[in-house]
Amino acid sequence: MEALQPYIGQITFGGLAGFVAGYALKKVGKLAALVLGLFFIGLQVMAYYGFVEIDWTRIQASVDPLLGQEQLRTLWQRLLDVLTYNAPFAGGFAAGMVWGLKRG
Repeated sequence: MEALQPYIGQITFGGLAGFVAGYALKKVGKLAALVLGLFFIGLQVMAYYGFVEIDWTRIQASVDPLLGQEQLRTLWQRLLDVLTYNAPFAGGFAAGMVWGLKRG
């Protein structure tokens, strides 16, 4: 237990920071999904009434390279690398982030 004494503060702070980050990430994600969904519904309504014409094929071709699985995985890994740079802090942060994502 004495060997862990210098790291307890970092682990605790990492856990708290991870929880806050995970909680906020989940809330922001829900809000972003809501806004995106409402935007899509608005576009569909305007297209239905003939106010706009949407070229979904062109939109998909533009967005697909940006939102591929590999790009999202790389972005997530880079985010975790930055946030977990310090090893004791990283362990607490990772556990706290999982807890925050579940609770949020």
